[in-house]
Formats: sequence, C-alpha cells, structure tokens
Amino acid sequence: MKINYYADTDSLYIDLSEKTSAESIEVAPGIVVDFDESNNIVGIDIDHASKVLNLNDVEINSLPAKKLLLASAG
Repeated sequence: MKINYYADTDSLYIDLSEKTSAESIEVAPGIVVDFDESNNIVGIDIDHASKVLNLNDVEINSLPAKKLLLASAG
C-alpha cells in the first residue's frame, strides 16, 4: 500500500494494490474508487485533499506491516 499526495493538484491517492485499474467510480463528490478487472478495490483518489483531510498528522495503528518507509516532501 502506498499513499501519495500531489500538491500541484491537491489530491491524495491511496494505492492499495499493484494491479491496474480497469474501472473507476465516483462514490462521493471528489472521491473516486478504482477497481481491477475482478472488481477488487485497487485505489482511492481524493480531490481537494487539503480541504477535506488533516494532512498534518498521519497515525497508523495496529498495522501488521513488515516494512514502513517514510519520505519527506520537503
């Protein structure tokens, strides 16, 4: 899973899978869910992210990750 913020478009993309998106559905204004060919969710795109999310704090709880990478935008 990867989370990417794109300042130029103020969008946040949560990449849940390495599979290619085959279909996208806007589930709420500015929120698009991408599905693969088997109808599994592969990503979530949030437009105007800084207006609808608190991007200053990110908290991860009880995630069974074996590897955690943090990258600074600045």
